[in-house]
Amino acid sequence: MGSDLEVVMLPVPFFGHMIPFLHLSIALAKAGVHVSFVSTPRNIQRLPKIPINLATRIDLVEIPFPALDGNNFLPEGAEATVDIPFEKMDSLRNAYDLLQHPFRRYVADNSPDWLIIDLGPHWAVEIAGEYGIPLLCFSVLTAAFFAFTGPVEYLVGEGQRRVRSSPESLMSPPEWVNFPSSVAFRSYEAREWHAGFYGMNDSGITDAARLAKILHGCQAMAVRSYILEKIVGKPVIPVGLLPPEKPKEREISDASWSKTFDWLDEQKPKSVVFVGFGSECKLTKDQVYEIAHGLELSELPFLWAIRKPSWAIEDIDALPSGFANRTAGKGVVSIGWSPQVELLAHPSIGGSLFHSGWGSVIETLQYGHCLVVLPFIYDKGLNARLLVEKGLAVEIERSEDGSFSRDDIARSLRMAMVSKEGERLRNSAREASKVFGHVKRHQDYIGGFVEYLRNGVTKRK
Repeated sequence: MGSDLEVVMLPVPFFGHMIPFLHLSIALAKAGVHVSFVSTPRNIQRLPKIPINLATRIDLVEIPFPALDGNNFLPEGAEATVDIPFEKMDSLRNAYDLLQHPFRRYVADNSPDWLIIDLGPHWAVEIAGEYGIPLLCFSVLTAAFFAFTGPVEYLVGEGQRRVRSSPESLMSPPEWVNFPSSVAFRSYEAREWHAGFYGMNDSGITDAARLAKILHGCQAMAVRSYILEKIVGKPVIPVGLLPPEKPKEREISDASWSKTFDWLDEQKPKSVVFVGFGSECKLTKDQVYEIAHGLELSELPFLWAIRKPSWAIEDIDALPSGFANRTAGKGVVSIGWSPQVELLAHPSIGGSLFHSGWGSVIETLQYGHCLVVLPFIYDKGLNARLLVEKGLAVEIERSEDGSFSRDDIARSLRMAMVSKEGERLRNSAREASKVFGHVKRHQDYIGGFVEYLRNGVTKRK
């Protein structure tokens, strides 16, 4: 279908972005497209393995991560957001921008048919123009995000100052949303978002301006959800939801995880809550402990995959004193890496408590699990409100300062998993699995995307 097409992929160094870019690369490779996936060495080493039958169609291209001088240094080996504390985000952004120089050389040497980039590398617009290569933006974010941030003219300049002048302006749907909606930021989210998205940072360009420049300079946008073209001002091509392939068989060699799966095998179908907040959410001690107490109070079986927090000296410090003993047999906690795709596919899992990242939403709803959402960073609050509005999730209640209680954790979990009140939610999740897990439908979207790419190359030639 696309055997004569050569595309280059360039994600930002967030694993929540790199993984969907890899999923799109695999889908394109299956359709016959040759893909060069560009990132830095340590990030590429941590990606899931490419299927053996596609190894000749996907090149993992390593560009050394640039070093920074002076006070902008990054921790040794840090190449992604998962490797750094939040206060080092500007340094990571600055180092990533330095990739433009080796990336320009790579593009000049290889002359691909398309550049497919993330929402961060605004400098790729000039590179594409310099070498006459069509540029496409692939967004891993939801349509709700773009509907909320609005057309390009509201991202920068006078338009932004008029409609997004303050954090308070982010706490209700914007003027161009002409239907009832609850999709907006809470006060504690709005303050962080306004400063982080519209505020200037050390790179010399705001995140909103990066997005505006990319939207202005790209030929089209590829998306995992439907966005009105009048919002982004460019053709929008759906690529399907790109759900990870359902495991055909369990391939777990680690002894501790084998024991965990044995425990899951003993649980009732759809009875276990999977708890996971991804690699980007760096929770405080109070937040982790409150979640733990909430799980304990819920009296539901649970499987909690948690990365060791930076504030925990030993693994045991990551959980409240006595928690493991009090929940023994009822729940399992795994600190470190977890095989999330295999875990969510297990028939004993029935729901998920998580940060409402869109990738995790897709992974979870393809199995029809109910969602309990506790958003923390970036666009996650908008995702949470969208899911609640569609009847697919319950969101943990928060105070004005963003804090939450163990009682609300327990109450929301029981409502979603076992109460009569949550039956509609569970039914909605089962219905959603018919869309999120519809493999043929997603493959058809990829076919249409490849045809768009081919037509673009034909017109260019």
